[in-house]
Amino acid sequence: MHRFEFKGRELYCEDVPVSKIAREAGTPFYLYSVRTFLDHYLKLKDAFKSVKPLICFSMKANSNLTILKSLVEHGSGLDIVSGGELFRAKKVGVDSQKIVFASVGKTEKEIEDAIRSKILMFNVESIPELETINTVACRLHAVQKVAIRLNPDVSPDTHDYITTGTKQNKFGIDTGTANKLFMESYRYPFIRFAGVHIHIGSQITDSKPFVKAIKRVLQFIDSVRFCGNPVEYLNIGGGLAIIYSKEKPQTAREFARVVLPLFKDYDLKKGMKLVLEPGRFISGNSGILVTKILYKKVNPTKTFMIVDAAMNDLIRPSFYGAYHEITPVVRPSGKVRTAEVDIVGPICESGDFLAKNRKMPAANIGDLLAVMSCGAYGYVMSSNYNSRPRVPEVVVKGRKFFVAKKRESYEDLVRNEKIVKEVI
Repeated sequence: MHRFEFKGRELYCEDVPVSKIAREAGTPFYLYSVRTFLDHYLKLKDAFKSVKPLICFSMKANSNLTILKSLVEHGSGLDIVSGGELFRAKKVGVDSQKIVFASVGKTEKEIEDAIRSKILMFNVESIPELETINTVACRLHAVQKVAIRLNPDVSPDTHDYITTGTKQNKFGIDTGTANKLFMESYRYPFIRFAGVHIHIGSQITDSKPFVKAIKRVLQFIDSVRFCGNPVEYLNIGGGLAIIYSKEKPQTAREFARVVLPLFKDYDLKKGMKLVLEPGRFISGNSGILVTKILYKKVNPTKTFMIVDAAMNDLIRPSFYGAYHEITPVVRPSGKVRTAEVDIVGPICESGDFLAKNRKMPAANIGDLLAVMSCGAYGYVMSSNYNSRPRVPEVVVKGRKFFVAKKRESYEDLVRNEKIVKEVI
């Protein structure tokens, strides 16, 4: 469910016509519904309320400061994967004990900054990383909590690029090595082995891979507990799917109904804290990309709608072959003619497309199109390729909208550059 709906012929974001925002903000731009973000977060929180989990929104999906602040104000923690995301997390005032730090390649500087910020814990991906955390914590006279990320070798039946829990992936530690780490935790005196973490992938529509992975991690927890190693946190990651087209993903309540019985022999209120790291589930359908048709080009075999948004603004269709529904912002009146078109951008790459062979209502130059389900992995993956300034991010709550991040200027593109005269 989301709050992008047609009222008559016009697409609205909450109570604001999208065309009105386009007239003031210009195109292209990202548009977020704050209430949709909060709705999705609160649905997950409510579904798991019986065990009072720590829900850490995955910032890599959407790191807009206004959105993060809104979630944090409603109790959300944050899952970060870089020093830059730590900086953003601190900017929005999140409780540092609600920050978990993932990533396979944390630098020593990032680790030091995170320990100084007193984050809850690191999700550790390798032995060398663990050794680095121990060394840095020693230097800072601190004892740092970590969760060992297990690779449960479970295939989630999703795109290869967003599969993260099989032996072929770079993520996590095999159970044999992880067991040895817990048994030899005395080797790391400045680390507290506080938890276990899994994250098997993204856009997973079925509960079966989650169940399989959780059962394996619970077996692991039982084995290390039997040997006297308490596990304070179980982080089951994220990965819940959303509807882009015809998917039938599980709801938060359905997911909880399947997952929670797995913990019947565990005290998730006092004995072991459950942590979730949703990203796409909260943000995916909370945002859209609005673009304008620049030209219509017809050749003997194809019709192209050339729009002002491009692969640098939304990389997912080019990168993953991802499907995004695309709809006119203002629907045509009367009998609607449709045509099969490619919707492409201005970038000098054949891979610059938002949709291929898509049946669309007849449209004209200057018409606005809404690319749906762009709230996750949209702006955060954008770039300045072809020296294109990044687009603005606009937020809506109720009847009001605000530019939360300004459109970049040409000056922004070269702000940190200089012409080195010595080499000319």
